[in-house]
Amino acid sequence: MSGGYTYILGSVTGTLYIGVTSNLYLRVMEHKDGRFEGFAATHDCNRLLYFEGHEDIRISIAREKQLKGWRREKKLNLISTVNPEFKDLAETWGWKMITVHEEMNP
Repeated sequence: MSGGYTYILGSVTGTLYIGVTSNLYLRVMEHKDGRFEGFAATHDCNRLLYFEGHEDIRISIAREKQLKGWRREKKLNLISTVNPEFKDLAETWGWKMITVHEEMNP
């Protein structure tokens, strides 16, 4: 098994979304680009507030389940330990959103 990430996204209105992925960069880009329908898209959760990397994706999945069972206050406290200003951590990645057309026609 390869590694994975557990992550928390937030919306400007304060809604939180917890997810798991094997490729954090790609998954956050997909959330920001609105490529998938679902809770995160419906509630505009596209700001990366927190993430953890794990050596095994199964650990990431277990951690996702654990965090989803927590009360909101506990989740906010966790985020504030590493991101007290609740900034979008992905903003510092210096990436450019690439459309499917650009990927196929460099």
